[in-house]
Amino acid sequence: MDAPLLLALANARRLAGESPVQAVWCSDRALALHWAPHGPGGLEKGLAWVFILNPSPELWLLGEKDDAYLQLKAEAKGDLGRRWSLELKGARLTEVEGDPRERWLGLIFRRRAITGRIEAMRLAFQAIPGRAGLRLDGLDLNPARMGLGGLFGPFAPEPRTEPPPFLRWRERFGDELLAALSGERPEVLPGKGTLLARHRAWSLERAGKLILAPRQARTDRKLHAERKRLERYREALGADRARHQAGLARRAETQALAAELYRLKGCSGQVTLLDGTEVALPRGQKVEEAVQRGFTAVKRAERGLGRVQELERELQRQFRELEQKEAAPPEAEKPSKPARRTMGTAGAGKTGNTDKKAVARADGKGLAFRSVMVEGFEVLIGKGDADNDQLTLKVASPLDLWLHVASTPGSHVVVRNPDRISEFPRTVVERAAELAAFYSKARDGGKVEVHYCRAADVSKPRGFPPGKVLLKQWKSLRVYPKE
Repeated sequence: MDAPLLLALANARRLAGESPVQAVWCSDRALALHWAPHGPGGLEKGLAWVFILNPSPELWLLGEKDDAYLQLKAEAKGDLGRRWSLELKGARLTEVEGDPRERWLGLIFRRRAITGRIEAMRLAFQAIPGRAGLRLDGLDLNPARMGLGGLFGPFAPEPRTEPPPFLRWRERFGDELLAALSGERPEVLPGKGTLLARHRAWSLERAGKLILAPRQARTDRKLHAERKRLERYREALGADRARHQAGLARRAETQALAAELYRLKGCSGQVTLLDGTEVALPRGQKVEEAVQRGFTAVKRAERGLGRVQELERELQRQFRELEQKEAAPPEAEKPSKPARRTMGTAGAGKTGNTDKKAVARADGKGLAFRSVMVEGFEVLIGKGDADNDQLTLKVASPLDLWLHVASTPGSHVVVRNPDRISEFPRTVVERAAELAAFYSKARDGGKVEVHYCRAADVSKPRGFPPGKVLLKQWKSLRVYPKE
């Protein structure tokens, strides 16, 4: 989504009136804000802003009954949605910040608290592919600080050049550029009606392409694979039926041999019946053995045909169900629940039951880490090389902060991030770095350098010894060791 269009759509919503946010839900890739209806501004009942981060960062205006909206809502997480709802429910959009040259949008919300004080907060949306994210920051006494997606700063980046989208807009609108960026020109999007109406139509088209079409393609592939499997099964049943019918064809010949067994007993090779029919017996078998095996084969074929008929009826039922699935519209996919990352300290109550294998020391003596609290953040400190691996690879979540002294053996340190904030307070980072320096062999070396990054940027290639990891990217700071 181009930066000028993002800014124009946000301003168009601001001009529609200060209707409050009625409801909020959130998933790993989307945040939805339900607006209260406002007839004069063109806001119908059930309309919601959807900040989509993946597969393409965009801002959509969808209705609560749209297929794409239902698909995205099916991925929502209740605990995450309640956290965002606690901060945004009842808030009104009052200001829009941003630069038409940079895909960064700042939305200023205000609401009246129970105490009567007006709370202000900024919801920032960075729509840069590969670095898309959302963050919420309190602007007064409200301490809200939450993040979703990629990490980025609370303020708009400074663009160095004028990108092609902005140049196209300036060439297209000329003197009316400011009006277009202010959301007063509906021509910024194709279609008819107000800019809100065009935004909704454009959102449905984009959602159909990015959400519904891939889902339909996945469904079609699954149904096609299922039909191929059933067809192969039908061919196999056909081969079994032909084999059993060939076994039944021996019935008449076996009965004729049994009727004349009194005179053919002990014969082998080729025998002649009383009516002149010549029958070739299986090699090495006498006629009485051939009769016995023939009746056994006939009985086996009768049982096999009965079973094949049952399987064919079941196969026809499966084909009918498949045809119904092919004719019916695809249902919203429910994402599989990811494995919970648990911990064995005070934070375990928030994340689920304790995973004893993940938090236990390799030698079985207690936990694999120490736990301290720093300004409301839980800091975990590994106790040894094997314990460091458990802390980093099994306990830490991708958005947790990871620290270690540079080029010196020491404990891995993890700062837990249950609220998924995009940026940790500087004081918390510095205190965690001091602990990392203290629990290392650089404890008595004066000021030392500490590397820190997200836990998602830490990996352990095959063959690395215990405690040794590889960092994809990191930052550093210098601190004195302090317990």
